[in-house]
Amino acid sequence: MISEQLSLAGKIAMVTGSGRGLGRAMALAMAEAGADLVITARTLGEIESVGKEIEQRGRRAFVTPCDVTKTDDVESMVARAIEALGRVDILVNNAGGSRRKPVLEMTDEEWHWVVDLNLTSTFICSRTVGRHMAARKGGKVINIASGWGYRGLRNSTPYCASKAAVINFTRALAVEWSRHNIQVNCIAPGYFPLKVPRDEQDARERAVHISRIPLGGGEADDIGPLAVFLASDGANYLSGQTLLLDGGALLP
Repeated sequence: MISEQLSLAGKIAMVTGSGRGLGRAMALAMAEAGADLVITARTLGEIESVGKEIEQRGRRAFVTPCDVTKTDDVESMVARAIEALGRVDILVNNAGGSRRKPVLEMTDEEWHWVVDLNLTSTFICSRTVGRHMAARKGGKVINIASGWGYRGLRNSTPYCASKAAVINFTRALAVEWSRHNIQVNCIAPGYFPLKVPRDEQDARERAVHISRIPLGGGEADDIGPLAVFLASDGANYLSGQTLLLDGGALLP
């Protein structure tokens, strides 16, 4: 039945960067679909709050802070999560970020901060969790890229470059891990104005940007159903794909 194919009942999902925004929305959606969750990010207070929301939905939540750009931190976090919940069936590589600055003014440290947070963390978490998935002959990996992985944005070169790399990392890993029955897919969100505008100018710029998107700006809850589908048995024959969730932003 379709409802059974889309259910995550009995599954264990790990969502990085799940303390707020899209990560939080995906974690809560997966909990509502029946999964137990590993909630991780750098800020303990935020992930503790999300953990409580998951438990209120009747699911288990293992909450642990982690710097996903550091191999030792990730390996320790994954080991503790598996000890607590038994395994990890679903990995969502959501942690990411950007620093807007012209390349001519950017330091090596600033470049690596963005690339490591968006791309290296995806590699480290995938490798660590993937070893367990491969041993169990199955799993789902969902990487989070961006619509900016398909085009350029002024003063955001490392962000655009690293998100484009996540898209092709997804393709290559899907081929490599097919023999382990692990499906690897990617979501590329568009413009999700989740923060309150900083000032009137920011509000005006936001309104102009949204006006150019056929379906307008997205809301955090828009990503949950798509993440649940990619994590479910309903997506067993889908791998190596990047799904643009951008309201048609790249169409005009």
